[in-house]
Amino acid sequence: MSDLVRQLEGYRLTTAEILYRMPDHPHLLQSFLWQKYDLAPKFPKLQEFLAFWEREIEAKIHSVRVASSRVITPGELRKVDREFTLH
Repeated sequence: MSDLVRQLEGYRLTTAEILYRMPDHPHLLQSFLWQKYDLAPKFPKLQEFLAFWEREIEAKIHSVRVASSRVITPGELRKVDREFTLH
C-alpha cells in the first residue's frame, strides 16, 4: 500500500521515542526512535512493535513518548471579497 493511500485511509505519521535500559548497564537510559504510518489513537503498528520488543529484546523499556501528525490535511478555505482583472 502506498503512503498516499494510507494517509487517505486515516493513517498518520507516528514517531515514538523509546527509552530503555540495557541489562549490563541498568543505571543508564538509552533512546530509540521508531517512525511509521499508524492509526491513532490505538496505534496498532506501534503496539505490535512494542510487543515484539518485549518478547525478543533483552533491553527493558523504561518509557515511550508518542507524537502523531496528519500529513495530508484539508485545504484552508478563505472567502474572497474582491476580484481584480488586469488587461
